[in-house]
Amino acid sequence: MSTTASARKTPLYEVHRELGANLVDFAGYLMPLRYASETAEHRAVRTGAGLFDLSHMGEIFLQGPGAGPALDHALVGNLSPMAVGKARYTMICAPDGGVLDDLIVYRLAPETYLVVANAANAATVRDALTERVAGFEAAVEDRSGEYALIALQGPEAQGILARFTAAPLPELKYYAITAEEVAGVDALIARTGYTGEDGFELFVSAGDAVRLWRELAAVEGVVPAGLAARDSLRLEAGMPLYGNELTLETTPFEAGLGRVVKLDKPGDFVGKAALAAQAQTPPGRKLVGLVARGRRAPRKGYEVVTSDGTPCGVVTSGAPSPTLGRPIAMAYVDASVPADPGAGSGLAVDVRGRQEPVDVVELPFYKRS
Repeated sequence: MSTTASARKTPLYEVHRELGANLVDFAGYLMPLRYASETAEHRAVRTGAGLFDLSHMGEIFLQGPGAGPALDHALVGNLSPMAVGKARYTMICAPDGGVLDDLIVYRLAPETYLVVANAANAATVRDALTERVAGFEAAVEDRSGEYALIALQGPEAQGILARFTAAPLPELKYYAITAEEVAGVDALIARTGYTGEDGFELFVSAGDAVRLWRELAAVEGVVPAGLAARDSLRLEAGMPLYGNELTLETTPFEAGLGRVVKLDKPGDFVGKAALAAQAQTPPGRKLVGLVARGRRAPRKGYEVVTSDGTPCGVVTSGAPSPTLGRPIAMAYVDASVPADPGAGSGLAVDVRGRQEPVDVVELPFYKRS
């Protein structure tokens, strides 16, 4: 990631500059990589509360009497039965089963759904949805430019947010959404996140973003957090990142996410035939967690080898873990590699020509109590 003149700015760009953030080009947006210490930002989210700018994400609306059936056809999940105010993690796949993007879909009203796409894939998702819903009574509208998205994540998030809203936060379940004012600003409050902690994602008008950020950031103990901390947090939580664990060359079954593919839902959907065939055949590789025994961190693209040096996989994400105190990684390895969590896996990662022993562990690496 590097800063480029062509990168777009989120509504919070000037705030990040005031805070002295290290700004980088991420998915075509100037985003804060870190403000000071990414480790301190990571730990703040694990122990208190961190504040993230996620305004680079895509907000795509589907509206109309056929919006639910249209999404059932376009995505791998079964969205039409979802209750208003609920959310679901799902994917949009190519006809051959490869993952175009992983998504969160919120049902805001009986005929209104909000699809949140990864920033780098927002245009791809919008175009694919537009093509796939043709013939349904539904309209696709990309409103990404109208919204800012602010995430407040950590064990103290509910108590902090409760100071600014009348929304019944204790009753708002995980993967649910409600509309309510926050600090005098109209917002959609979603109990979702990408850190492994409890927390909220706040969809607000782009023009209200700075005001809301400043109100939340003024609370003692709330720490602004950048992309580096967001990545180490999601890695500890075993959450996939598009472009790493999920790609067009990856199927949901290889990623251990076959549960999101609803082959038994009524009707056909894009990719169903290929995914149904894949569901009947064990994948040739699997996603595993690795914990390094030494201090050198496995990184994306590093080769995983067996005890005799035979290549058997590749690291998709890796970083030092502030919570575990050791480097961790996710990797795709051959399905023939024994599922032997713990010591004695016999695997190593080739870290710049040196084989560093690793232990295979079950994902996630971290789960909140």
